[in-house]
Amino acid sequence: MSEDRAIPDGLAADALSGHPLFVRLAGIGQRVRQADRDHPWVLDAAVVAVVVLMFCLPDLFPFAGRDEPAHEHRIVFARPPLPAMLAFQAGLVLPLLWRRRRPTEALAAIMAVFVLQWSLGVALRADAALLVALYSLALHGRLRHLAWSCAVMVGAMALVAVQVSGGGLPVGDALFFLVSAATAAVALGIAVRIRRAQLAGLRERAARLEIERDQRSRLAAATERTRVAREMHDIIGHNLSVIVTLADGGAYAAQTSPERGREALQLIGETSRQALGELRRMLGVLRDQGDQAAEFNPQPGIADLDALCARIRAAGPQVLYTVGGDVDQLDRGVQLMAYRIVQEALTNSLKHAGAGTRAHVTLTADTARLRVRVRDSGPPGADPGPVRPAGEGHGLAGMRERAALYRGTVTAGPGPGAGWTVEAVLDLTPEPTGGPT
Repeated sequence: MSEDRAIPDGLAADALSGHPLFVRLAGIGQRVRQADRDHPWVLDAAVVAVVVLMFCLPDLFPFAGRDEPAHEHRIVFARPPLPAMLAFQAGLVLPLLWRRRRPTEALAAIMAVFVLQWSLGVALRADAALLVALYSLALHGRLRHLAWSCAVMVGAMALVAVQVSGGGLPVGDALFFLVSAATAAVALGIAVRIRRAQLAGLRERAARLEIERDQRSRLAAATERTRVAREMHDIIGHNLSVIVTLADGGAYAAQTSPERGREALQLIGETSRQALGELRRMLGVLRDQGDQAAEFNPQPGIADLDALCARIRAAGPQVLYTVGGDVDQLDRGVQLMAYRIVQEALTNSLKHAGAGTRAHVTLTADTARLRVRVRDSGPPGADPGPVRPAGEGHGLAGMRERAALYRGTVTAGPGPGAGWTVEAVLDLTPEPTGGPT
């Protein structure tokens, strides 16, 4: 059994592209392209120089005294005087200097000289410039110009075929050979043009993907900053509001009822420890230690609303908490959303309505949605009307952002009397998934 095994095409291509010879050629090509961008006329002049060396000089200095073998069919062309030959060669070669900037005009000029030359029965090796101009038109020119240029080219080739048929060569064979050469020039130009367009498209796509990647990174960073700011607002804002209220009440009670002052200090300590625990959990998640932090400090849920209401009651307000439906079986994410909304609403009630307000928290769940309502009575003795300042704060915006994650809505506004009502509706139906089509 032979030990030779077929190499996958991808690996073979990678090995070929990594060969030192191809690396060196790629480097040379890159330097040539850079030089062409810096000095575009140099490459065009070099092409003209190569055409002159390969096709013009042999006609100007033919090999003298050579013995030409006899042929069955010999084609005899007129040899013009040297000035006429130089004029024909200049008319065929010099327009190549504009083959990339004005490909249509360059081809038209060379075509006119070509037709005039062959109509006089003169054949020159510099006629190869016509194929170079046709290639340049296919590569750099407008495609709609290429169609009629090819038609004119076929007519010129027919003239040449008729001229060379005088030596016995059939017109069809001569025309086939000439049209094949022109077709090869056009095909090569179109192939290079398509390849360049593909490379340009790939470069543009790579640049666009890089921009999109940077935009996604910035959006992800902004989203993460918003999430952290929302969590910090919920944790610190709520607990500090409770602590401030307890501290003010404890300072007042210390003069009249020392026992109530000590109780307020104990509640401040408990609230501070809870806030510190939540901050440690959140910072642990940010330090990629979320699994361990979540194991010892789980996210709050609906079961923790009793403790939340108790802390608010300790600060002074009367809080009534009622539940309808099987809320304990809800998803942990939904429970966290409900907890944060109730926490923010009660914090706002404590902040704006004061310690003498009465709040009613209601949670109602069914198979389709979860409804969360927090209604307070406003400050004691306040006149009917709104008790909140104008504008939307970070808390209400955070509640709406949380509810939007579950296709929910949050409304806030004046309630009956002098109170304020916050109501959130979270959609519990699973998101539709696209099936097979």
